[in-house]
Amino acid sequence: MIDSILWGLPAVAVVFAATTAALRRAPAHGFRRLLAVNALVVSAALALSALLVLGVVEPAQAATTTSATHPGAWAALLGAGIAVAGSTIGAGFAVAYTGAAALASVSEKPEMFGRSLVIVGLAEGIAIYGLVVAIILIGKA
Repeated sequence: MIDSILWGLPAVAVVFAATTAALRRAPAHGFRRLLAVNALVVSAALALSALLVLGVVEPAQAATTTSATHPGAWAALLGAGIAVAGSTIGAGFAVAYTGAAALASVSEKPEMFGRSLVIVGLAEGIAIYGLVVAIILIGKA
């Protein structure tokens, strides 16, 4: 796992640097390009997921013992990934709306800060629920 992280860090750094440069050079065009690249990555991930579900492509096996003892373990891992992705996207939308409303209410009534913080915290909890579901699914895999 550490090897995967070490191999992935340079790629993340390059993508971050390229994105920052594109957004600084032309913010409107850079943002459109960034959206296009994200749409391409999402469509590729959905296509790969569809191919895995339909059985056209066999999932890569991490170890032979895992594939021998649990032939359907990839489905639990795919479900864990979907749980984390869905809950994170949902939490992002929830925090966006509740955060904006919280800032508006705190600007009018500063004493509402504590209540607003609790509401935004509850919205962030959605991502934690997805992570818990993913841990449960991976434990069953």
